[in-house]
Amino acid sequence: VQLVESGGDLVETGGPLTLSCTISGLISDDNAIGWFRQAPGEARAGISAISARDSSTYYGDDVKGRFTISRDKAKETVYLRMDNLKPEDTAIYYCAVGEFIKASPMQPLWYDSWGQGTQVTVSS
Repeated sequence: VQLVESGGDLVETGGPLTLSCTISGLISDDNAIGWFRQAPGEARAGISAISARDSSTYYGDDVKGRFTISRDKAKETVYLRMDNLKPEDTAIYYCAVGEFIKASPMQPLWYDSWGQGTQVTVSS
């Protein structure tokens, strides 16, 4: 499985931005597709995930209500719509494919195929 993120940009506080993750290769119903981010000096953290089986969605507390994950199966693309962006959202954003673990769907350890990342910078 190969993943390519796009859509990262410099945006103002409060602005919207949508990231795309194009996936090539087979995705099974046992997989999840996740979005992660890593700010300088911090560990990579999961922020959202979507189950390949039933498209159930999951969000971290710091993005819930502001970010929306969705999947277009025909285009094999997963999107992350980000609204009301804050300076603390500044990070490199990655998408990844891994095993769906319902108890902790955004745990980076479950993901084994990663994209190269796309930079999101939110100006204050």
